[in-house]
Amino acid sequence: MDWARQKKVRRLPATYTRPHGTMYFFGAYDVGADTLWGLPYEHQTQGEVLDFFILLRQRYPEDQRLYIVLDNRSAHTTPAILEWVRRNRVTLVLTPTYASFLNRIECQFTPLKKFALSGCYHRNHAAQFAAIFRYLLYRNQQKVKPTARHRDIRVNLC
Repeated sequence: MDWARQKKVRRLPATYTRPHGTMYFFGAYDVGADTLWGLPYEHQTQGEVLDFFILLRQRYPEDQRLYIVLDNRSAHTTPAILEWVRRNRVTLVLTPTYASFLNRIECQFTPLKKFALSGCYHRNHAAQFAAIFRYLLYRNQQKVKPTARHRDIRVNLC
């Protein structure tokens, strides 16, 4: 940013209406591999959560126990999910209420929001998730946490 006068100031619309509805990003962080991964979903119901868990389970060998750390939303511990967890060598680790800082993925979302979402006005969900996936690709290839020296990446994502 410079101090030169601009002919037209870049402004983002200040609207609270969502003409395309809302979408949810389900993310997974592999602590050992330092890899961030995720998918978009239209809802946060037990069906979507179970679908995400199944896809996550497929990313790892079946004989390896998978520990999934998450908040204690009711959609995470339905009978169908608990039955699936029991059959698939998965352990759910629920963080205490008001203690999301204990979940290692939470600090991964701040750079994601900064580099893929902040200062951008995405016309639709496809454009928004394309920006998120470009960030994930960049982040996982670099294997370093984005810092102030990575500010130029936002230009490529918007």
